[in-house]
Amino acid sequence: MKLSTRGRYGLKAMFDLALHDGNEPIPLKLIAERQKISDQYLEQIFSALKKAELVRSVRGAQGGYFLYKKPSEITVGNILRVLEGNLKITDCQMDEDLCENSNSCATKGVWTRLQKSMEAVVDSITLQDMVDDYIEGTDEHVNDITDGLTKH
Repeated sequence: MKLSTRGRYGLKAMFDLALHDGNEPIPLKLIAERQKISDQYLEQIFSALKKAELVRSVRGAQGGYFLYKKPSEITVGNILRVLEGNLKITDCQMDEDLCENSNSCATKGVWTRLQKSMEAVVDSITLQDMVDDYIEGTDEHVNDITDGLTKH
């Protein structure tokens, strides 16, 4: 699975909200500026995130966005599923009718295991983990997960 800019930028913007989480709404223009993302594109991304109740907005001159939940309650997987859709890595996983060899496919198990591993990783990393790693200057949470995967 290759992430689109929508997924990558959305995750960066959500990280920015988590990093600056507080009592004041954060203007979209400020997030766009800090993350070097077009504010028009970010508006489209935030529309989907708002509909999925991952962010909430405040209108007006002092308006902006807040996270809908605590950073520890929002996973990378939550964000990517909203912005990217299904996290399947092959078309045949999404629709078995696409492949006439679906019932006897030698690689189907490989794709399923890869998908499950990927989902386990993105579902185990929260925005709070990302903030903590950023503040500590490490990718500790990601390394803990990937170390566990390589031991199998």
